[in-house]
Amino acid sequence: MAPTIAALAPLYEQHPDDPRVVYELAGAYDTAGDEAAACALYERALDAGLSGDIRRRCLLQYGSTLRNLGRLDESLAVFADGRREFPESVSLGAFEALTLHAAGRVDRALAGLLDLLADAVDSDELERYKPALRGNAAYLRSLETTDGEPAA
Repeated sequence: MAPTIAALAPLYEQHPDDPRVVYELAGAYDTAGDEAAACALYERALDAGLSGDIRRRCLLQYGSTLRNLGRLDESLAVFADGRREFPESVSLGAFEALTLHAAGRVDRALAGLLDLLADAVDSDELERYKPALRGNAAYLRSLETTDGEPAA
């Protein structure tokens, strides 16, 4: 990623408040493994007014990077905000499930994935089982208390 970062650095210096430039540089640092630098840049890109599908992608990458850094509560907050803003996003839901799993909330993670299957996968074979998938998702969610811990 060093050549990409080197190519983006002058653009960033010229346009430090352009949300798209900041986002692209964040992604390059993220891919290069400098997740701390990426996080700061993702935050700047979001604060600078990133919008539309690029904003959705930034939220996903930022939340995922926070998870990789072990900042699970922050990651979950980013995914929750992203899911409110982009409720139809399957990718945000899938990566949110990864953070839920990393946080030890496996029932909630699996419930989210079952809902994604029922809501987003178009398959004749799966169609008849969608109510069962949704019911199992609801059951799994019921196993978790409001503080995120398993029910006793």
